[in-house]
Amino acid sequence: MLLSAGYGKETIEFEIPEGKEIDIVSYCANSDGDDQQNIIKALQYPVGSVPLWQLAQGKKQAVILISDSSRLVPSHVFLPFIVEELIKGGMKEEQIKIVVSLGIHRKQTKEELRQLVGDPIYRSIQVINHSPLPEDCTYVGNTQLGTPIEILTKVVEADLRIATGNMEPHGLAGLSGGVKALVPGVASTRCIEHNHGLSLHWKAQPGDPENPLRRDMEEALKYVDIHFLFNTVVNHRREIVEAVAGHIKLAHRHLADQVRQRFIVPVHKTYDFVIASTGGYPKDTQLYQAVKTLQNAAKITKPGGKILLIAECREMFGNGMFQYWVETVQDHKRIEQMMKQQFVLGAHKIGHIGKVLEQHQVYLYSEMPRASVELVGFEPVENLRACVETLAQLGTMAFMPYGALTFPNVKPHLT
Repeated sequence: MLLSAGYGKETIEFEIPEGKEIDIVSYCANSDGDDQQNIIKALQYPVGSVPLWQLAQGKKQAVILISDSSRLVPSHVFLPFIVEELIKGGMKEEQIKIVVSLGIHRKQTKEELRQLVGDPIYRSIQVINHSPLPEDCTYVGNTQLGTPIEILTKVVEADLRIATGNMEPHGLAGLSGGVKALVPGVASTRCIEHNHGLSLHWKAQPGDPENPLRRDMEEALKYVDIHFLFNTVVNHRREIVEAVAGHIKLAHRHLADQVRQRFIVPVHKTYDFVIASTGGYPKDTQLYQAVKTLQNAAKITKPGGKILLIAECREMFGNGMFQYWVETVQDHKRIEQMMKQQFVLGAHKIGHIGKVLEQHQVYLYSEMPRASVELVGFEPVENLRACVETLAQLGTMAFMPYGALTFPNVKPHLT
C-alpha cells in the first residue's frame, strides 16, 4: 500500500509492506468550498452583536488582530470583507491597523506580512507585528488567578478592537480562537507565561472551552474588551468550512459543537506503531508546533509502542528557550523538577515531549540535524521507507495523515 503525507509544502510517499494492514485515523475534512459565502453570511448575521459596520460608526481607530503564519487561518481571504465593513461604517483606511497576534512566536518578515493579509490590504492598511516586550505593553489589571494583564499599547489605545482567528481543539485553552487573539496573542511575555503556567495545576480537555486557563484569558476582557469577533473553522487545505462573527464569547461558543464533531475523532483501539504527519506546512514548520501532533499520536499508541513523526521542521526548534533547555539541561527528569519550581514559556514543550517518551519510543523524519533530534530524545530517521518497513513488523498500525487536526478520543472500555 502506498501512502502519502504532507512534508513542508511538498508531499512525500512511502509504502506499507505487503500483507500488513493499517488503519487511517483522521478528522473530517469535508467542505462546501464556498469561502466567500461563509464569510458574508457570518458578517451579515453576527451572534450576540450588531453588525460590524454599525460598531464602526464614529470610531477613531480600529485594530484588527490576525494570526501569524504558523496557523492555517486564511486571513487574506476574509480581511477585505472586514475592512469593507469598517469603511461602510464611515472609517477611512488610515484609521485601521492590523496587528499580528504573535504571542511569543517570532515576528513576521515584511514578505510574510504581505502574504498574511494579501497584496491589496498590505498596500492600503498598516500591518505590524506584536511585541511582547514590557515597554511596548500597558498593564491594565490582574485576574483572580494572578495573571498580570499587559496588552500591546497600540491595541489598548484603539477604540474598536476586532479579533480574528481559527477554531480547532487546543491542549491548553480547550479551543483556539476567540479571546486567544488577545491573550496570549497581543499580551506581554509575563502575562503569557503566568497564564500558561496555570497548566501545571489545571488541564484542559481538547474541544472544551470551559476550563480555568481560558476563563483566565477571558478575564482580560474586563480590562481590554474585544468589540467584535470573526472566527473560521478550516480544513488542512485552508478552505473555510464554517465561519462565525459577533460577540467575543457568544460567537466563539456558537461553533464549539461543530468543532468537536469535526476534529475530535472516536478511536476504538490503540496500536503498536503509529505514523503521524502534521499535515505539512505550516503545522510542521518547527518542532515547537509539531509537538501537538506527537501528543495526538501518543493517545492511540499502546504503552511501549513506537511513533514515527513526519515533520519537516525547516525552522528547527522554533523557540529559543525550547532549544536552549534541550541543549543545556541534562535530562527530562531535571527539566520536570525545574518546571515545577518555575514555569518557563517555551521550555514547557520539553515537558510535553517527556510525557510521551515515558511510554513511547519516538522516531523523527525531518530536516533537523541528527544531533538536535537525539538531544530531544528522538531517533532520527534518514530513510523513511526503510524505517516504515522495519517498524511495520511490530504489530497493529495506524496512520494519522493530519495529526495536527486529529484529536483522538480513545474509549477506554474498548481499548
